[in-house]
Amino acid sequence: MPDTFAIGELGRATDTKVETVRYYERIGLLSQPRRTSGNYRAYDRGHLNRLSFIRRSRDLGFSLDQVRALLDLADQRDRPCEAVDEIARGHLAEVERKISDLEALRDELRGMVRQCGHGSVRDCRIIEALSPGDALIAAPG
Repeated sequence: MPDTFAIGELGRATDTKVETVRYYERIGLLSQPRRTSGNYRAYDRGHLNRLSFIRRSRDLGFSLDQVRALLDLADQRDRPCEAVDEIARGHLAEVERKISDLEALRDELRGMVRQCGHGSVRDCRIIEALSPGDALIAAPG
């Protein structure tokens, strides 16, 4: 593996779009790389490792603020990991809440589909369930 990477190479190595790499630089998650004599960005292994950490964190659903906090903590290797645990526990609680919401949504959709009589749209229980009260849905125009 090379010692330096162009932005496209860094993006390919971490499965990150070039625009996203630039965005992470703008918001300070990724430090500005040095520039070549031709004024191209030259990323090093530190950038590769940090961007890989960011990508993995984002893939796991951590917010940008959480990623920033995790990176700050990762940069202070001698600190106790209680703060890291707190961020992870908070994120886990949010994931569990979303799973619960999705399960409730799934159950409601299953019930709507089960009630479908396969008749005309006029008698469709799904359309009825989605409509606001007794309102009829009129075509625009």
